[in-house]
Amino acid sequence: MADLTVWLEATGALAGAGGVGFAKARAPRVYWSLVGMPLAWGRFALSYRSTMDVCGLTVQPSGLRAFMTRNVARREVQPVPPKIRRVRPTSTGLRVTLRLPAGLEPADVIASSERLRHAWGVHSVTVVETKPGFVELRMTGYDVLRRVRMPRTAVPHDLVVPVALREDGTAFERDYRKAPMALTLGANHSGKSMYQRNLIKGLAQLPVALVGIDCKRGVEQSAFAPRLSALVTKPDDAASLLAVLVAEMEDRFDLLSLHGVSDVWELPERLRPVPVVVLVDEVAELFLISAKKDEERRERIVTALIRLAQMARAVGIYLEICGQRFGSELGKGATMLRAQLTGRVVHRVNDKQTAEMGLADVAPDAVPAAGLIPMERPGTAVAVDSTGGWSKIRTPHTTRAEVVDACREFAHLVPDFPALDPFRPLVPAEVPAEGPSLVKPRPVID
Repeated sequence: MADLTVWLEATGALAGAGGVGFAKARAPRVYWSLVGMPLAWGRFALSYRSTMDVCGLTVQPSGLRAFMTRNVARREVQPVPPKIRRVRPTSTGLRVTLRLPAGLEPADVIASSERLRHAWGVHSVTVVETKPGFVELRMTGYDVLRRVRMPRTAVPHDLVVPVALREDGTAFERDYRKAPMALTLGANHSGKSMYQRNLIKGLAQLPVALVGIDCKRGVEQSAFAPRLSALVTKPDDAASLLAVLVAEMEDRFDLLSLHGVSDVWELPERLRPVPVVVLVDEVAELFLISAKKDEERRERIVTALIRLAQMARAVGIYLEICGQRFGSELGKGATMLRAQLTGRVVHRVNDKQTAEMGLADVAPDAVPAAGLIPMERPGTAVAVDSTGGWSKIRTPHTTRAEVVDACREFAHLVPDFPALDPFRPLVPAEVPAEGPSLVKPRPVID
């Protein structure tokens, strides 16, 4: 009986260890909740003061506090670390809110984030300033970008579209009210098209007009025709479409002037024109020319794009420009247009110069991170904003068929836009699948 008990205990221990190992590899959220989080929380609680001290995140106490400590509490005066206000566990990590003492700033904590990550044994530590004097440490217990699972609360709303997952486990959202114009760069097979698919899938669910410019003969965007208000596949047609959009922008400015407002969102809802999102698949095709006779068309396209990028935000027209490279070698006006594109997302690139084109003028610290994106992780990118902050993101895998189904499902949301009717794409009729014949054959009798 004793041997049987020992055998059962050993078998149970092996099974438990195997279950923990399986959960760590296949169900990291379960492993983190049961094992990783208690261990990380314990390391954080036990070593917080000493870790902050060795990382240089402490300050000398005030004179009054030092006097009270020496003469009343009869203790040695020690440096003061940031005060912990709140610790909140999540399914991917820990969120710790800190109150910074006088003499520390968020940049000091950001500079020490890598040291904090190693000290507490977590996958990553992201520092976010929540309000003056407070920062939030977002610790991630495992690599959430290995298998992307978007949060359940990440759904399109207003003009906000969740398109990817951040390294800290939160959703990366494309907010057209905050960053009206954006540039997405990436080499072949980097996940740039996947990013655009997720964006179109989310935009298809919102009451906006989608305008596609795909000069690769429409191979990327033609399948989304049921939800597009306009689609052009040649540079000549793109020039005509952009001229229509510039005229629409001027008409909307007249409307704003008539009602004495400076933004389309200040108009009453019944008078507010529908927002327009212009999706440019490969911007280089609009800039490059093969003959001198095409220069005039190129000038018209570039001028229209620059005018839209500079002024169209106020009237609800937004640009989403994609490309492999976007620098001065494209010709006159390229860098001027790029300077107007606030949002930047850079996927894996083939050279450092391409990463610098998209990131160096906004967040120079993000350039090395973009150069380290591995080929075996398509969809991974570095996203920055006008404040200089950046984060690593990854787009969830979305098939072309899923986006096409979403475009067909929400085709009724295509707004009435007479100015774009000449560019409205032809939507092929759905052909029913062949099935077994319901007619029973009858023998022919002579």
